[in-house]
Amino acid sequence: MENGDVLLQCYNKGCGQKFSSSSNSDDSCCHHPGEPVFHDAYKGWSCCNKKCTDFTEFLNIKGCTRSKHSNVKPPEPEKPIKQDVDVNEVIEVKPIVPVIKERPPFDSPMTTMKPDIAPSLKQQALSTSPEVVSDKPSGEIAPGTICKNGGCNVSYQGPETNNTSCTYHPGVPIFHEGLKFWSCCQKRTTDFNAFLNQVGCSQGQHLWIKEDEDKKTIQCRWDYHQTASHVVVSIYAKQYCIQNSTIQLNPIRLNACLVFPQQNSATFKLDVELRGIVDVKASQVSMYGTKVEIKLKKAEPGSWSRLEIPRTTTTAEEKPKATTEVADITPQIDAVDLDDL
Repeated sequence: MENGDVLLQCYNKGCGQKFSSSSNSDDSCCHHPGEPVFHDAYKGWSCCNKKCTDFTEFLNIKGCTRSKHSNVKPPEPEKPIKQDVDVNEVIEVKPIVPVIKERPPFDSPMTTMKPDIAPSLKQQALSTSPEVVSDKPSGEIAPGTICKNGGCNVSYQGPETNNTSCTYHPGVPIFHEGLKFWSCCQKRTTDFNAFLNQVGCSQGQHLWIKEDEDKKTIQCRWDYHQTASHVVVSIYAKQYCIQNSTIQLNPIRLNACLVFPQQNSATFKLDVELRGIVDVKASQVSMYGTKVEIKLKKAEPGSWSRLEIPRTTTTAEEKPKATTEVADITPQIDAVDLDDL
């Protein structure tokens, strides 16, 4: 009590003092009319710019406004209504059943894709001179022809070159986990130039013309990778004709044909039935100087276990076999053809 008056508790924010109603004037209470603000470890009041990081210091921040003391308690925030849960209630959870797209037939109409041609490839096509048809008899070796045996870099200069010894690798080149070597001698290196200059491990006769050089098919290395939304097929090729090469696509089939005019119009063909379904309109084809990239948009996001579904046929009237039409074509990259290096 003070002078016979009962002291009352002031509930203005930041004040906390007791007061007598008889001495409660317009400037007796120093308080914060705003709300406390806690943000990013800072503590302060919305009514003034005083901030701190220590909670005790925050409680001692002096008010920014003066008025009369008030013994009226501020309303308490409403507590959430507690709902009684029936432990015997059975809640039915329905499983989410994914909608699977219906797979179109293999022989659905094919769409010829319009490729995006790299500017360098366009310039290369314009600057390429017309193909010169050789009038030399079949089987005649042109001077300057490089020996086809792996590792031998001797060029043909005339019949006398046949009398020189050929030092070569009878095996195949293998690239695996960064290492480069020949299957016949196992001399391994990580440097590509050192691999190309590796001396052969066998002696024999030069091979100027391969037995399969006159065939109309050509081997191209191809591979693919995928994301959740796309499958990207890359065909690695050089000196193909952009005008005569075509990429055709339907929702479950990919047909690629590359033509090589400088190699007697030899062709590479890839015809596969795709493991998943693609959106043909959202797919893209890009042609570069050393490869053709086919970006297939998945109609259903997810991962394919592999690119293609192996197909077999028993009669000529059945659907075409969805495999590569060139023997021994495989997306593996361990064994490499070095003829065009």
